[in-house]
Amino acid sequence: MKKYFLARIIQLVPILFGITFLTFGMMQFAAGDAVDIIYEQSGSVDESIKAAKRAELGLDQPFAIQYVRWLGGVLSGDLGNSFISGKPVFDTFADKLPATVELMFVSLALTILIATPLGIISAVKQNRPLDWLIRTLTFVGNSLPNFFVGLLLIYFLALKLNLLPIIGQSVVMPALTLAIAMGAKYTRQIRAVVLEELEKPYVTGARSRGVDEFTILTRSVLPSTLIVIVTLVALSTGSLLGGTAIVETIFMWDGVGKMAVDAILMRDYPLIQAYVVWMSAIYVLVNLAADLLYRRLDPRVRLGDAS
Repeated sequence: MKKYFLARIIQLVPILFGITFLTFGMMQFAAGDAVDIIYEQSGSVDESIKAAKRAELGLDQPFAIQYVRWLGGVLSGDLGNSFISGKPVFDTFADKLPATVELMFVSLALTILIATPLGIISAVKQNRPLDWLIRTLTFVGNSLPNFFVGLLLIYFLALKLNLLPIIGQSVVMPALTLAIAMGAKYTRQIRAVVLEELEKPYVTGARSRGVDEFTILTRSVLPSTLIVIVTLVALSTGSLLGGTAIVETIFMWDGVGKMAVDAILMRDYPLIQAYVVWMSAIYVLVNLAADLLYRRLDPRVRLGDAS
């Protein structure tokens, strides 16, 4: 296990460096920079003032020097300061992350509560009216973009029924928006796994011995769905911890995703780069944790040599 863990980390380090390098390079080709954003509300500003500001922020240096300087800071634990607010980037992340973590937990809980029973029912009632209804709903839920689902929820739950506040005060609507799309995907995956398990010889044998369907489902079939659920949760956790930019922006949920959108619009390079590092690290660590958890859940899974 230790050998596998170390091998995976060694493999992933160059990927992280590559992602940060490409992102840093792409930002250099963006039109304008943070200095233009800072002074755009000030009317006409002398170019010498802008040049002095660029020198202060290090934006007048060649790309390679800027990247090496930034990378050295990151490796020493210094993510730099925001070009716009002047606050340390780490402090900004610390302020925004709790809201994103809260949204992640609530949306994942809703997703699992919705998808697990629906997936099982759909499999057990295969090709019956209830199965067709669930499959149709999951197809629709998987097809609708999050921004459209969010707008529908705002219209019906907030404006028409006045059940929930529109923006910024409740986690329910942004979490429900995310859970609808994720729940549709989870339901289809769980249905497929349950159907596969129900067709296996051990289920036929249990039925022939008179074991009731509920016992077969709870003691034999459901444990087999854990691998699929862990995989889906791992992928969802990575994206959710990175912040769901569209949903957070629509509902003015002050998390990491909305922070990243604001940073991109303001050309706040240190904040953008820190966000890229965060996203990359989260995906690496979450997927590595999922790989290690597979072995605990199912001894048939062999991690092997990190090949």
